[in-house]
Amino acid sequence: MSTLYMVATPIGNLEDITLRAISTLKQADVIACEDTRRTGRLLSRYEIKARVIACHAKNEMNSAKGIIGLLQEGKSVAYVSDAGTPGISDPGSRLAGEVRKAGFPVIPIPGASALTALLSVCSYIGGNVVFAGFLSPKAGRRKRRINELLAREEGFVIYESPFRVVKTLKDIADAAPERLVMVGREMTKVHEEFVEKTAQEAYKEFSSRESQKGEFVIFVSPVEGKGCDDH
Repeated sequence: MSTLYMVATPIGNLEDITLRAISTLKQADVIACEDTRRTGRLLSRYEIKARVIACHAKNEMNSAKGIIGLLQEGKSVAYVSDAGTPGISDPGSRLAGEVRKAGFPVIPIPGASALTALLSVCSYIGGNVVFAGFLSPKAGRRKRRINELLAREEGFVIYESPFRVVKTLKDIADAAPERLVMVGREMTKVHEEFVEKTAQEAYKEFSSRESQKGEFVIFVSPVEGKGCDDH
């Protein structure tokens, strides 16, 4: 039966791709992707020459109809987002749901994820971790969501852009200055950086820089910074 494969791709370093992902992309009749130009660089690196179509957040539902049509023709389709795992703060979830409703299997091809990459180098994860993804760009909504997450007293992870990371760190520091945080920037890339400090210290660190570059992932520790030693 024709199948939709949800393929995780590197979050930066193009060598962070699994053998199974390469094999799946090479065997797919069509590769649907969030950005054809960005995916094109990955496909060129591994000499993958399948037909490529766009399926991004703004056209995901319409694209799903076309992809279902391809599956009905007996073709296999691989979907990739710009980086990391589809559906994790990236397009893909709606596509997967529509394809499954149409009666076709949806198979994950796991791999790189900024979420798990950051957690793997944290020293104070503790118990449960809440994944909150990208917060609202609106200041009021962002602050309310941060306060809600802090009130849970569990660790949580958020994604942030270079344009708002200082504001987000300030919101965390204002509400819980002593909570420990790990900030990952440009993970797996040339200028990869990890900063592990209290929220207040992390805010001072990044606000003192002239500009912010790269994509950010922020882990906020459980209350009182309880970590692995508490297991």
